[in-house]
Amino acid sequence: ALKDSGKADNTYIIFTSDHGLAVGEHGLVGKQNMYEHSMRAPFIIVGPNLPKSKRDNTAIYIQDAMATSLDLAGVSKPEYVEFKSLLPLIEEKTKEHYPAIFGKYINYQRMILKDKWKLMVYPYAKKFRLYNLEKDPKERHDLSDNAEYKSVMESLKNDLKQLQAEMGEEFDFENPPAIDYEALKKFKKKSH
Repeated sequence: ALKDSGKADNTYIIFTSDHGLAVGEHGLVGKQNMYEHSMRAPFIIVGPNLPKSKRDNTAIYIQDAMATSLDLAGVSKPEYVEFKSLLPLIEEKTKEHYPAIFGKYINYQRMILKDKWKLMVYPYAKKFRLYNLEKDPKERHDLSDNAEYKSVMESLKNDLKQLQAEMGEEFDFENPPAIDYEALKKFKKKSH
């Protein structure tokens, strides 16, 4: 249809989606987890002057689509848009898009992805999971209880706290507040 309209050489298409369902991976069902099978969303961009068939595994946010669209249109990004254009990454002007990626699910999970490392936090269970995604891309070998990686864990915890502060989040994942079960019951009733 774009070719027929004569606009194929002047159109950019971004294909992405919400993140995925676990569907049994890691014994989980649903999308409320921080494992790669659920966190990674497709992100494909095509258009004039963009490289063809290029793949890049750099971690991004799907919200980068808006900043990228503005950049492609030659429009200045408003201050309230927190995310980044992918053009510097696509044009190989940079190899690092974000120094770290932050994830959260309500007050039950926090995650930081930095370099080859992923730290997942379950505040109320007082449980951490640490993965080396370079050596263990399927996240099968939790390293959080291995003394050899204690300094990596502490560094990632500090980085996670810094990311939380940058994003204005005050939730203390190491000392979470008590769960308000009455509020949770009301929330569940409203959402059904």
